[in-house]
Amino acid sequence: MNTNVETTTSVSGYRVQNPATGELLKNYPYPSQSEIEQTLSRADKAFNEWKTLSVRERAEAVQRAGELFKSRVEELGEIITREMGKGLSESQAEIDLCKGIFDYYVEQAEVLTADQTISVPAGNEAIVEKLPIGVVLGIMPWNFPYYQLLRLVVPNLILGNTIIIKPAETCPESALAIQQIFEDAGLPAGAYNTVLATHEQIEQLVNDSRVRGVSVTGSERAGVAIGINAARNLKKTVLELGGSDAYVVLDAEDAAAAARTAWTTRVSNMGQSCNSNKRIIAMDSVYDELVSEMVSLASDLKPGDPNAELPGTFNPMASARGAAELEAQIRDAVEKGATLHVGGNIVEAGSAYFVPAVLTGVTKEMRAYSEELFGPVAVIYRVESDEEAVTLANDSEFGLGGAVFSSDIDRATKVARQLESGMTHVNVPAAFGAQLPFGGVKRSGIGRELGPEGMDEFANKRLLYVAR
Repeated sequence: MNTNVETTTSVSGYRVQNPATGELLKNYPYPSQSEIEQTLSRADKAFNEWKTLSVRERAEAVQRAGELFKSRVEELGEIITREMGKGLSESQAEIDLCKGIFDYYVEQAEVLTADQTISVPAGNEAIVEKLPIGVVLGIMPWNFPYYQLLRLVVPNLILGNTIIIKPAETCPESALAIQQIFEDAGLPAGAYNTVLATHEQIEQLVNDSRVRGVSVTGSERAGVAIGINAARNLKKTVLELGGSDAYVVLDAEDAAAAARTAWTTRVSNMGQSCNSNKRIIAMDSVYDELVSEMVSLASDLKPGDPNAELPGTFNPMASARGAAELEAQIRDAVEKGATLHVGGNIVEAGSAYFVPAVLTGVTKEMRAYSEELFGPVAVIYRVESDEEAVTLANDSEFGLGGAVFSSDIDRATKVARQLESGMTHVNVPAAFGAQLPFGGVKRSGIGRELGPEGMDEFANKRLLYVAR
């Protein structure tokens, strides 16, 4: 198949450009300054109306959007497969996660926004209210175009905030599809807004006093830049940034099966997940078999069509730029002594197809040790004790998620509790559900999305004290 019609590095700005073919399908213009001002004005005006509705009224409006979302799943799946090369079955899996977000927050709306009573003396009354704060700006990534967006949007709309979304430049079509859904659901004009803004216009939005909170999902560099600007303007931020999650295998009754689980997890979404198992740490007793099986699984794979997902094929990464960066990280490791067992290269110059890889022997002087490998590369480390596994797992500037596997649940739980991460798991690569909070520590970010915490981040937890 032709993997290099027009590379993703050759076009900038908001566009739909199929990573599987390189074909540029559509360009989108940047908004004018007057359009940015109109968006801000609409969102601010809508907030004054939206916040006066009851929680149930807002939840019912969001529920209507959720029903429209569920009715358009085929169209929505095709969009993100076209935009970022995600396998069609993975696109549908992402949409299924989003359905749960709508269901959870609509069903739990009153519970999650309820007043909390505080015991005070002398018969007085004290409660903490959860109130909206205003316009929230969401700066979104490309790897999960619906899921990342909706886990910010749904709870905040129900809480009473209004939303401005800046999508990734390669995912405008999916963002505009969600915009259409909320408009069709009958939300007030300005309650939900999409802007295809420039970096300078985003800075303008962050600086504007009408924007009261900023959420960023993306790279460390983007998070730091926007976080500094938001802090300068005394604005609350939630930052969901990079990850280099440890995946610790202490033992396995079936090492080949354990390897298959680890490999499937690693290449899901072509490895382009913040909480993917980027560092597989295996006990000496299972290391050789894990490596052997994963090399076997990675061998003889061919570039494939993400719409077809035929056995023995792999999908493109989201961009040729990302594939080139990953290849450079692998090349650095090999030049410094790491062993590349299979894959690790771009199929052809300018292509977004990167051959899935297995890498061992990574040491501290290599980029692959400290940097996030955002693509289908399984890096496997050998350790000889639980203590060594914990030390290696925590030797990272990232702290998003992690997982520990063992037939001895108590042993695995003891190790999992020692991981420096925002999420830790035992005998499952990662747990997903709208009710489960998602977020990290260290350079993986600040704050939480989903779960009860996802309703709280941009809430004014106001004390109401009544003296009687």
